[in-house]
Amino acid sequence: MNYVPVRSNARLLAAFGIGLPSEDWRPELWPRYQGPIVRRDAECIDLGLESIAATWGLLPWWAKAPKIAWSTVNARAEEVESKASYRDAWKRGQRCVIPMESFFEPNWESGQHVRWRFWRGDGAPMGIAGLWERWRPKEQDGEELITFTALTVNADDHPLMRRMHKPGEEKRMMAILSEEQYAPWLGAPLQEARRLLSTYPAEALDAEPAPLPTKAAQQTGLNGEASLDL
Repeated sequence: MNYVPVRSNARLLAAFGIGLPSEDWRPELWPRYQGPIVRRDAECIDLGLESIAATWGLLPWWAKAPKIAWSTVNARAEEVESKASYRDAWKRGQRCVIPMESFFEPNWESGQHVRWRFWRGDGAPMGIAGLWERWRPKEQDGEELITFTALTVNADDHPLMRRMHKPGEEKRMMAILSEEQYAPWLGAPLQEARRLLSTYPAEALDAEPAPLPTKAAQQTGLNGEASLDL
């Protein structure tokens, strides 16, 4: 699974009222690549929004080494309060919105993996509910990392997403937020924020088969293969 980030400063401004931290993003992002996220600026007096570059795949603050596991690229919404990888970020309210133009999922209806692309039918950017975390090395001159995970919800009954993934597997989909949900997701109390995590209407999405990327495009970004057991 991977996605196309919002790469246009004008489009992020229209959706969130803030610009990108950079416009130098890859056309498609894969786990361990850097992409833009939007979060509350905890250092700002009025708690405004900021967009920052972060690495896809949440690295818990307690990890001994900066090695991101594939299992923390997406987080099941049902587990954010209990799973060790996410619970501290959840309790601290470290929520973010991940701006995407589209994302990709595998369709196995033909018996083979067919890559499908999904985007909002009205053409607006998608905002995916996420969590972010800060990892600091013990060495004073080491590099601090900001990482994130995208939240997913059960989609067994979703008219579109239930067609994705292999037969017999639980169907999941990105927790897509509407524009009016961005502010409460980023700033509301935990229980109110949790109520925002639900499936997005199938009639508000468009989808189509998409060509597979080259092997070079799929190469991971940070630290090669994952080795951290989370």
